[in-house]
Amino acid sequence: MNRYNRREFIKSASLLPFAAATVAGLGNSLSLFAAEDPGKRAGGPHLKISLNAYSFNKLLNDNIRHRGPGVTLLQVMDFAAKCKFDGFDATGYYFPGYPELPPDSYVKALKQKAADLGLGISGTGVRDNLTTVDKAVRAASVQHIKEWVEVAARVGAPVIRVFADTQMRAMTWHDVAKGCTREQVQAWIADDLRQCADHGKQFGVCIGVQNHGDFLQTGEQLMALIKAVGSDFCKPIVDTGYFKTKDPYEDMALVAPFAVNWQIKQSPFGEDSDIPTDLVKLVRLVRKSGYHGYLPIETLSPKGKPYDPYTVVPAFLKQLQDAIARTA
Repeated sequence: MNRYNRREFIKSASLLPFAAATVAGLGNSLSLFAAEDPGKRAGGPHLKISLNAYSFNKLLNDNIRHRGPGVTLLQVMDFAAKCKFDGFDATGYYFPGYPELPPDSYVKALKQKAADLGLGISGTGVRDNLTTVDKAVRAASVQHIKEWVEVAARVGAPVIRVFADTQMRAMTWHDVAKGCTREQVQAWIADDLRQCADHGKQFGVCIGVQNHGDFLQTGEQLMALIKAVGSDFCKPIVDTGYFKTKDPYEDMALVAPFAVNWQIKQSPFGEDSDIPTDLVKLVRLVRKSGYHGYLPIETLSPKGKPYDPYTVVPAFLKQLQDAIARTA
C-alpha cells in the first residue's frame, strides 16, 4: 500500500492556494480552495491503462438477467487482454449473485484468469447509498462496503470504488436527505466512510470515493469530503465525466494530486455530450500531479445512439495510448 501512503493532507492547518503550483497552463484555480500537501510520489509518473467492466454494462447484465447471450466478466477480461490493456476493473455488480458475496471458487477463477492473461486487477466497485437520512439504509451500505472490501482483498484489488452520490433513479441527495443541510449530510457520509476506511486498512484496500455529479459535483466538494473523513485509506477517484462545472479540467487538476484511481470518460460533460475529452490535456495534468498507477477507461452508451463496446473500447484505448505517448 505504499502507493497510497502519501503524507496526510490534513496535517497542515493552513490552506495553500492550488493555482498554477500544481498544474501549469490550466488557468486560474477553483477559487482559493486548496488541498494541502499530498506528499511527493517517488519516481516519475508511471501510467497504465485499465478497462472498467462497466463499458460492457448492457451485455454483462444481459447475461446476468438471462435476457440474451450477453457476456460474462471473465469473457470481458479475455477481450481486455486481446486489446492489450494493462489492467482490468472487476466491478462487483457483475459478479455472479451480486450483492451476495462470491464463492471462493469464483474468486480463485478470476484471479487465475487475470494471472494467465497478464492483467492487473486495478480495482473493483460496489453500489451504496450514503446520502439518505435513513440510518438503516446507510448502515446496510456500510456493511456492504466492508464485506466487499474483503472480496477486493481476496481478488487482489488495491481499491474499491464507492459513491457519495445518490444512486436512486430520478432522485437527488436533496430528495433522500429530506431537508437536511449539506453540512449535515457530509458529516454522516464522512462518519460512514471513516468506518469503511478503518476496515479497509485492516485488509490493505483503499476506499476510493468517486464523484458522480450529485452530492459531489465539483472538485472542491470531493476534496472537502475526503478531508472530513481524514484517513489515508479513503482517497478520491477522479471521474472525468461527472464534474458539473464550467471547466471540469480545473476540478480534475485540483483532485489529481490526491487521486487513488481514475475513471477516464469520452467526454468531460457527460455521456450524452458530443464534446470529446481532450486526452492530451488530461494526461498532462495527470503527469503534473505525479499520479502513479492505472487510468481505467469507461465508455458509455449515449441515449438514442448505437453503442458497440467491441468497437468503441479499442478506439478509445488507442486515443488514450496516443495521448500518453505524446506527453511522455
